[in-house]
Amino acid sequence: MNRCAAVVAALCVAALACPSQAQAQSPRKFTAQTLRGELIVTNPPEVLLNRQPARLAPGARIRGADNLLVLSGALVGRSAVVHYTFDTQGNLLDIWVLNAAERSNHPWPVTLQQAAGWAFNPDTQTWSRP
Repeated sequence: MNRCAAVVAALCVAALACPSQAQAQSPRKFTAQTLRGELIVTNPPEVLLNRQPARLAPGARIRGADNLLVLSGALVGRSAVVHYTFDTQGNLLDIWVLNAAERSNHPWPVTLQQAAGWAFNPDTQTWSRP
Protein backbone atom coordinates (compact mmCIF):
# COMPACT_ATOMS: atom_id res chain seq x y z
CA MET A 1 0.00 0.00 0.00
CA ASN A 2 2.82 2.41 0.83
CA ARG A 3 4.35 1.65 -2.54
CA CYS A 4 1.19 2.74 -4.38
CA ALA A 5 1.01 5.94 -2.35
CA ALA A 6 4.63 6.70 -3.18
CA VAL A 7 4.00 6.15 -6.91
CA VAL A 8 0.92 8.38 -6.85
CA ALA A 9 2.82 11.10 -4.97
CA ALA A 10 5.71 10.92 -7.45
CA LEU A 11 3.29 11.22 -10.39
CA CYS A 12 1.60 14.24 -8.81
CA VAL A 13 4.94 15.97 -8.26
CA ALA A 14 5.97 15.20 -11.86
CA ALA A 15 2.69 16.58 -13.20
CA LEU A 16 3.14 19.82 -11.25
CA ALA A 17 6.74 20.19 -12.41
CA CYS A 18 5.90 19.79 -16.11
CA PRO A 19 4.73 22.92 -17.89
CA SER A 20 1.16 22.69 -19.09
CA GLN A 21 0.16 23.27 -22.69
CA ALA A 22 -1.24 26.71 -21.78
CA GLN A 23 2.06 27.73 -20.22
CA ALA A 24 4.23 26.44 -23.06
CA GLN A 25 2.20 28.15 -25.77
CA SER A 26 3.51 28.22 -29.31
CA PRO A 27 2.57 31.02 -31.71
CA ARG A 28 -0.92 30.64 -33.14
CA LYS A 29 -1.24 30.03 -36.87
CA PHE A 30 -3.88 31.94 -38.81
CA THR A 31 -5.10 31.42 -42.36
CA ALA A 32 -5.49 33.80 -45.29
CA GLN A 33 -9.24 33.93 -44.52
CA THR A 34 -8.57 35.38 -41.06
CA LEU A 35 -9.38 39.08 -40.74
CA ARG A 36 -8.65 41.56 -37.94
CA GLY A 37 -11.16 43.74 -36.17
CA GLU A 38 -12.54 45.14 -32.96
CA LEU A 39 -15.14 42.97 -31.23
CA ILE A 40 -17.62 44.04 -28.58
CA VAL A 41 -20.04 41.39 -27.34
CA THR A 42 -23.34 43.15 -26.66
CA ASN A 43 -26.01 40.50 -26.02
CA PRO A 44 -24.79 37.07 -27.14
CA PRO A 45 -25.04 35.99 -29.90
CA GLU A 46 -25.27 39.64 -30.96
CA VAL A 47 -21.96 41.51 -31.22
CA LEU A 48 -20.46 44.62 -32.74
CA LEU A 49 -17.65 43.94 -35.17
CA ASN A 50 -15.81 47.08 -36.22
CA ARG A 51 -18.78 49.02 -34.78
CA GLN A 52 -21.22 47.19 -37.11
CA PRO A 53 -23.86 44.69 -35.93
CA ALA A 54 -22.82 41.05 -36.41
CA ARG A 55 -23.81 37.67 -35.03
CA LEU A 56 -21.94 34.72 -33.56
CA ALA A 57 -22.51 31.48 -35.45
CA PRO A 58 -24.01 28.52 -33.62
CA GLY A 59 -20.95 26.75 -32.25
CA ALA A 60 -18.73 29.81 -32.54
CA ARG A 61 -15.40 29.40 -30.77
CA ILE A 62 -13.76 32.32 -28.96
CA ARG A 63 -10.18 31.83 -27.84
CA GLY A 64 -8.59 34.23 -25.38
CA ALA A 65 -5.11 35.72 -25.65
CA ASP A 66 -3.85 32.59 -23.84
CA ASN A 67 -5.57 30.41 -26.51
CA LEU A 68 -8.04 28.96 -24.01
CA LEU A 69 -11.75 28.93 -24.84
CA VAL A 70 -13.73 31.91 -23.54
CA LEU A 71 -17.51 32.11 -23.20
CA SER A 72 -19.08 35.05 -25.02
CA GLY A 73 -20.79 36.16 -21.81
CA ALA A 74 -17.39 36.81 -20.24
CA LEU A 75 -16.71 39.45 -22.90
CA VAL A 76 -19.98 41.39 -22.68
CA GLY A 77 -19.32 45.11 -22.89
CA ARG A 78 -15.57 44.74 -23.35
CA SER A 79 -13.71 45.78 -26.48
CA ALA A 80 -11.07 43.40 -27.84
CA VAL A 81 -8.83 43.36 -30.90
CA VAL A 82 -9.45 40.01 -32.56
CA HIS A 83 -8.78 37.85 -35.56
CA TYR A 84 -11.90 36.18 -36.91
CA THR A 85 -13.39 34.02 -39.66
CA PHE A 86 -16.92 33.74 -41.02
CA ASP A 87 -19.09 30.68 -41.61
CA THR A 88 -20.98 30.16 -44.89
CA GLN A 89 -23.92 32.26 -43.59
CA GLY A 90 -21.70 35.26 -42.80
CA ASN A 91 -21.73 34.73 -39.03
CA LEU A 92 -18.58 34.87 -36.91
CA LEU A 93 -17.25 31.34 -36.49
CA ASP A 94 -13.71 31.43 -35.07
CA ILE A 95 -12.51 34.35 -32.97
CA TRP A 96 -9.10 34.82 -31.38
CA VAL A 97 -8.53 37.61 -28.86
CA LEU A 98 -5.05 38.84 -29.78
CA ASN A 99 -2.10 38.99 -27.42
CA ALA A 100 0.43 41.86 -27.60
CA ALA A 101 2.72 40.11 -30.09
CA GLU A 102 -0.18 39.30 -32.43
CA ARG A 103 -1.55 42.86 -32.22
CA SER A 104 1.84 44.25 -33.25
CA ASN A 105 1.86 42.16 -36.47
CA HIS A 106 1.04 44.79 -39.12
CA PRO A 107 -0.38 45.06 -41.69
CA TRP A 108 -3.32 42.68 -41.34
CA PRO A 109 -6.45 42.96 -43.52
CA VAL A 110 -9.71 44.12 -41.98
CA THR A 111 -11.93 43.41 -44.99
CA LEU A 112 -12.34 40.56 -47.45
CA GLN A 113 -11.44 42.97 -50.26
CA GLN A 114 -8.10 43.78 -48.64
CA ALA A 115 -7.36 40.09 -48.07
CA ALA A 116 -8.13 39.33 -51.72
CA GLY A 117 -5.67 42.00 -52.89
CA TRP A 118 -2.81 41.32 -50.48
CA ALA A 119 -0.37 38.40 -50.34
CA PHE A 120 -0.27 36.17 -47.25
CA ASN A 121 2.78 34.18 -46.14
CA PRO A 122 1.52 31.41 -43.82
CA ASP A 123 5.05 30.50 -42.68
CA THR A 124 5.86 33.96 -41.31
CA GLN A 125 2.21 34.88 -40.60
CA THR A 126 2.64 38.18 -42.46
CA TRP A 127 0.73 40.06 -45.13
CA SER A 128 2.24 42.25 -47.84
CA ARG A 129 0.45 44.87 -49.84
CA PRO A 130 0.98 45.03 -53.61
